Amino acid sequence: MRKASGAWQAFNAFNLIFLTCLALAMFLPFLNVLAQSFSSSQAIVAGKVLFVPVDFTWINYQYVFSDAAIWRSFGVTVYITVVGTLINLIATASLAYPVSRQEYIGRQYVVFMVLITIVFTAPLIPNFILMKNLHLTNTLWALLIPGAISSFNFFVMRAFFMQIPSEIIDSGRMDGCSELRMIRSIVLPLSKPVMASLGIFYAVNHWNTYMSALYYVNKPALWPLQVKLRQLIAADDIAIDPSASQFSSLAHMDPEGIKMATIIIATVPIVLIYPFLQRHFVKGMMIGSVKS
Repeated sequence: MRKASGAWQAFNAFNLIFLTCLALAMFLPFLNVLAQSFSSSQAIVAGKVLFVPVDFTWINYQYVFSDAAIWRSFGVTVYITVVGTLINLIATASLAYPVSRQEYIGRQYVVFMVLITIVFTAPLIPNFILMKNLHLTNTLWALLIPGAISSFNFFVMRAFFMQIPSEIIDSGRMDGCSELRMIRSIVLPLSKPVMASLGIFYAVNHWNTYMSALYYVNKPALWPLQVKLRQLIAADDIAIDPSASQFSSLAHMDPEGIKMATIIIATVPIVLIYPFLQRHFVKGMMIGSVKS
């Protein structure tokens, strides 16, 4: 095996250093937030907390877990993430599969109309008027229906369906399968990689729902976690239950630790999903990269 040249070794060393610095730039701020969430208010105010908790305490998380409003927002976020992702995958597959098959007439016009939505997006005011006329404002449907199909994800899923050999589809039809049964029994089992990849994209988008909820939802009971977190961070003072006397001094003295604990709770759940879908996610990201 020929030894790598000096220029190639230097290039690899530069890549290693650059990617390490990039990873640290992404990870260290999260580590700082995590450390502050476990630190006392006095240490946070004094600026003593960097990457290791100072005066370790659980009280910030105890406050967050005792706040019914945060739990309600957490439940709303979980609901729109699970239900919204299912709606997204079903709607995207329902549109992408027909236009991926050569025998469907007019598929090029559908693809062209979807492509137009990438180039030209609807302004905010017409969108709001549409949501209001459809009576979707102040409902969770306003966070689920408008983004049921992502144009980019549609093209990714269509590209995957186009790679399924026609012989498999034809054999299913010869065995008497209807289109719906063929999709359920043949196409979808073969589509786990793309479903996992796009499922992660859709789930992260729903978990981070903020602007749509800010525009279309005015009821605090329907606010997702990100809107509740924004209210918590922007507030000068944190409202507390009068009966929770053990948290009164903490909330009024300095709410930074509580804010950091809420950020961690809002971030960690969606991060934990990735390891379980990593294998399918990597396969899905390779779609279209290799041509036979």
